[in-house]
Amino acid sequence: MINKISASVADALSGVADGATVLIGGFGTAGIPNELIEGLIDQGARDLTVVNNNAGNGDTGLAALLKSGRVRKIICSFPRQSDSQVFDALYLSGKIELELLPQGNLSERLRAAGAGIGAFFTPTGFGTDLARNPDGSPKETRAIQGKSYVLEYPIFGDLALIKAESGDRWGNLTYRKAARNFGPIMATAAKRTVASVHTVVELGELDPEVIVTPGIYVSHVVKIERSATLAGGFKGVS
Repeated sequence: MINKISASVADALSGVADGATVLIGGFGTAGIPNELIEGLIDQGARDLTVVNNNAGNGDTGLAALLKSGRVRKIICSFPRQSDSQVFDALYLSGKIELELLPQGNLSERLRAAGAGIGAFFTPTGFGTDLARNPDGSPKETRAIQGKSYVLEYPIFGDLALIKAESGDRWGNLTYRKAARNFGPIMATAAKRTVASVHTVVELGELDPEVIVTPGIYVSHVVKIERSATLAGGFKGVS
């Protein structure tokens, strides 16, 4: 019998290796799997590469993971906002690496990993510093039908941490409004996906037409009780 429901966050995250690439869903504070991030901190894996749209807000969630000193590199689109003081301090002191990506390129590189696309050409970033590799070398470019493009490669994850709304024991997931964001594509791009949900339903209760992430992409589901109040972020999408 397939049952992907884990008894605890710790059980779901056991065995995460040092040096892993971790894809973490969320857009700002919307859809951030805070409880899973806290579990990763407790689990103790180090030298991580983290992929997220942002680089943490305030001192909790992703920012807390950065502050723990467990992250070697972050790949994101928006590393700085008004409350990104943890990332700012780490980056300015040379304690964390940054790979900055246009948001569309970040999304497409993740999608490419899940779709089995070896690489793709995009016009975004051509002629700018974003058309260089992290080591400073130029990325491959090509003119296609008179337009200039940059070659980009998929981003694969060893682990994806995502926040969903409902799930069943097969790992089928639905999301709540904007909390959906990067979760579905990250689930397809990782070797192992752990999803937090607020509601666990019986098989067949989820209409197949509304399932966003099929269970084949999900390794573990952890039920997290919904907070009585939404702490920060966009109201109604926590």
